[in-house]
Amino acid sequence: MKQTEYLIIGGGVAGTTAAETIRAQDQQASIHVVSHEPYRFYSRIMLSKPAFFLEKIPFDSVFLKTESWARDNHVANTLNQLAVALDPASKTVTLKNGQQIAYHKLLLALGCEARRWEVPGADQPGVLYLRTLDDAKQVIAGVKTAQHAIVIGGGFIGFEMCDMLRLAGVDTTLVIREKYLWEPLLDEPSGRMIEVALKKGGVKILYETTVAEVLGETAVKQVKLNNGKILPADLIMVGIGTYCPLEWVAKAGITCNRGILANEFLETNVPDIWTAGDVAEYNDLILNEHIQLGNWVNAHVHGKVAGLNMMGQHQPYRQVSFYTAQGLGTTIAFTGDVRALPDREIILRGSPELKALTRIMVLNGEVEGATMINRTTDLAPLTKIIEQDIKIAPYRPQLSDPAFDLRTILKPKT
Repeated sequence: MKQTEYLIIGGGVAGTTAAETIRAQDQQASIHVVSHEPYRFYSRIMLSKPAFFLEKIPFDSVFLKTESWARDNHVANTLNQLAVALDPASKTVTLKNGQQIAYHKLLLALGCEARRWEVPGADQPGVLYLRTLDDAKQVIAGVKTAQHAIVIGGGFIGFEMCDMLRLAGVDTTLVIREKYLWEPLLDEPSGRMIEVALKKGGVKILYETTVAEVLGETAVKQVKLNNGKILPADLIMVGIGTYCPLEWVAKAGITCNRGILANEFLETNVPDIWTAGDVAEYNDLILNEHIQLGNWVNAHVHGKVAGLNMMGQHQPYRQVSFYTAQGLGTTIAFTGDVRALPDREIILRGSPELKALTRIMVLNGEVEGATMINRTTDLAPLTKIIEQDIKIAPYRPQLSDPAFDLRTILKPKT
């Protein structure tokens, strides 16, 4: 049985950053990273960028570490292996190949998987997802010959895939269940603004529609909609969210919900076990609730904090997470908790007529989150306002003025 002081399950940004953090602090400790993918650390952000898909940049630019990084830093690196069992009593993790690894401290940075599309025929070649590098390879190959594409799901991935497909000259139809894009996360004016950009870029949008069946004998040829209409399709991009397969983790006695539950120090309920990245459902000190985020920046900082805490520090995670996307001449950004809950006031900056709109969610006199369409200049100051717990009552009249400089609200640096 192999033994290591620090065992990290997950070779993505959270796991790799944790390994880096530990090694920077301790040159002697044994570190072992296990990844279910066959590749060294790469950028998931780049996977959805047109320059990568359309092969305008070298393929190898997706890799963020050299082939020798693990060896040079004395990090044991097991690729292409799933962890399938955990025994906290004996402090061992079992891999799919039967190998067991004993640990002193364990980090579960498992990431998430793309949610599978459950319709008849969805197992046909040509039905694609975008979560891993292998997924990206399939999409790169498919885009080269595709003539008609269907995009399922209207989130960030769906938006970016529509942009990429249109840049590749592929006829593209976006199919959504909702009355407008990103309902109810966005209000209708914001959703319609993004729709205008999509349609201007040549994307057709079908509202309140689902695909009933994928047609084709050996590969995707058509889709049959719930209204009976049949559309040509030789490529289908599915972006309907993610899920975390946590059966083996829960079986070990670790408390799980949608993700692995953790406190603000990223500690699970089991001693000497931490979690980080997309799989972590952690106590957010700023929003005062447990949240789970699929976000690169969030996962990077998680990895650093988890690594330090595994080494005995007691450092809480405190950061406002944000998302951005750009395409079809439009920029979209979210920061903090963007849910428009009934107890929240919503302040608007800008308007669809100005082609730029920010929605600020306020609870008990403090900003909880914001959505921005073509107003990314608001992103940094609003993120800081959330982080600094600023009471906005004195500035309430000015906030709805799109010309008002939000930076004037910020507390001075000390």
